[in-house]
Amino acid sequence: MKAISSFYQRYIVLFNLLFLLIFLYLFLFSLELMGTSLKMFGKGLAETLIATTTNPLVGLFIGVLATSLIQSSSTTTSIVVGLVAGGALNVTNAIPIIMGANIGTSVTNTLVSLAQIRRETEFRRALSAATVHDFFNVLAVLVIFPLQYFTNFLGNAATFLGDKFQNIGGLEFLSPVKALTKPPAEVLKELLGSFPWILLVLSLILLIFALTRMVKALKVLVVKKAEAWFDRYLFKTAFRALLVGLLLTAMVQSSSITTSLAVPIAGAGLLTLAQIFPYTLGANIGTTVTAILAALVSGNLSAIIVAFSHLLFNISGIIVWWPFKYIPISMAKKFAGIAVRHKIIAILYIVIIFFLIPIILIAILG
Repeated sequence: MKAISSFYQRYIVLFNLLFLLIFLYLFLFSLELMGTSLKMFGKGLAETLIATTTNPLVGLFIGVLATSLIQSSSTTTSIVVGLVAGGALNVTNAIPIIMGANIGTSVTNTLVSLAQIRRETEFRRALSAATVHDFFNVLAVLVIFPLQYFTNFLGNAATFLGDKFQNIGGLEFLSPVKALTKPPAEVLKELLGSFPWILLVLSLILLIFALTRMVKALKVLVVKKAEAWFDRYLFKTAFRALLVGLLLTAMVQSSSITTSLAVPIAGAGLLTLAQIFPYTLGANIGTTVTAILAALVSGNLSAIIVAFSHLLFNISGIIVWWPFKYIPISMAKKFAGIAVRHKIIAILYIVIIFFLIPIILIAILG
């Protein structure tokens, strides 16, 4: 027993790196399983909501609610693109739905941060890392939605790009994360298809277990200079952090995964909020790549316009708020400070912002 303990201590970094990879897989699998179960609950509802969009303001909140229900802006975008291509939805009403999807997709990383709610220091860092994405997306919508409503600048610019790129074709590629996590999720779906709530509960149990273990492994690696590695290579500059977020999200085809992945890393103290912020902005851009490629493959001009609108919205948000990045960063820090003292606020925030407000406003305005 003593020999085993001695062997473990000698190779503690190697062991913790192995543990980190195992629990990282479980974490990614739990997100895939959660998305699968929620799609079983809410995809039909999301399609119905989107198809009944009557005006841009209602479309904005439908985008928030639909994406919060199915936890996938890619799925929402795909539904919107399909409806536009089929003539059931016009581009003017589609663009606000895409804006709302940007807000709705950030519910996943905020949910992930709740797994650390019992450890105050970690929870403060994790929640601020999660909500800085929320606050940026909300602030971007507050500025860009009125401009889009009165000028249609996104639609005009996207139409110009669509005309240029319509016949260029596109590429389809497989997400390595999806390739590893989707097959076992589909097997469980087949086994428990009649009970999506079991899949949801299982995904939450796996999520909490994987996150707590990931944080423990990360802490050991931090002691062994992993923090310096992050600072020196991946997140040395804001531009590099943005590029990492963009490329990683384009590869895994899910901003929910990449931004949620940053939450436990921030909670463990490896990354600061200033480093997380540009990373999440890169994830916002990266998540548009899949839809653009899919739209280019289809060759449908309306679909291409919607896909480019999503890209241009995210770029516009960065242009507007990058000089004032201290605002979303400060908002996230202050909110996390309040939520640490009154933990119910974090739960109410998710319920009210992502579900209650959209439902009420859709009912009133629709």
